[in-house]
Amino acid sequence: MAQIIFYEKPGCINNTKQKKLLREAGHTVIAKNLLTENWSENPLNLLTFFNEMPVSEWFNRSAPAIKQGIINPEALDTHQAISVMLADPLLIRRPLMQVGSEKRAGFNQQDIEQWIGLSPHRDKTDLENCPRTHETVCEHG
Repeated sequence: MAQIIFYEKPGCINNTKQKKLLREAGHTVIAKNLLTENWSENPLNLLTFFNEMPVSEWFNRSAPAIKQGIINPEALDTHQAISVMLADPLLIRRPLMQVGSEKRAGFNQQDIEQWIGLSPHRDKTDLENCPRTHETVCEHG
């Protein structure tokens, strides 16, 4: 089983469910706070989590700046995207996960199953998008 460094927003309902699912599959999860991590020390480290993903998919669509129309992920290039994420870590798609040298962003259960394996009793609910679409708790705290 894998040891996963799991960058999360503490208190996020889906991040809690995601960690539980990973642990039930036998993985070791080392949780880190995505919002307090010093990404600006090495911005390229943040970039490595997004691999071949289009820039617009690097973002947490529940972030206030996106929901309010302040940030338009589709209009940003790589440099601009990293810059706004460093300024506002709530914009970063979660979770960020690292197993060995391989890194991923987001929690697509099918992709995780193929990558490191999940429990045969996978949760069929959407564990990537915030279920609190009308509340600010998931976005702010």
